[in-house]
Amino acid sequence: MAWLPLLWLIFLILNLALVGLNFYQFLSFSDLEADYLNPYELSSRINHVIVPEYLLHGAFCILFLMTGHWLMFLLVLPPSYYNLKRYMKGQHLVDVTEVFKAVMAEKRARLIKLGFYVVLFGIIITRLMLSVLNAVFDDESISW
Repeated sequence: MAWLPLLWLIFLILNLALVGLNFYQFLSFSDLEADYLNPYELSSRINHVIVPEYLLHGAFCILFLMTGHWLMFLLVLPPSYYNLKRYMKGQHLVDVTEVFKAVMAEKRARLIKLGFYVVLFGIIITRLMLSVLNAVFDDESISW
């Protein structure tokens, strides 16, 4: 069971990367609204990070499945489905010509995903601390 804290640490790093990517996208849309970015800059910035975000979330989901954390897998499955659905329909990239029509919807979607990842961060950090405490205070490893 000594590998469990390391596994939760990997989950934490993946989650922090997802929080960072979504926060970056949300700030980029906010900068577009405040007229600090033009639509071309926004679309080039967002389109460079959207596919790595989807792949990272997919790896996150698969890692939960492969390690047997079924409840966590079921928790991260709906955003994975949402990402996959957007990717399959070709709606994952930001279009330069249509960005002002969809800025509020895209910003709201990023904010919801950001909130989801922050809640997931709390769950993961709690599980990490519990696994560390269980590894340190395991009765079988104490030898008097």
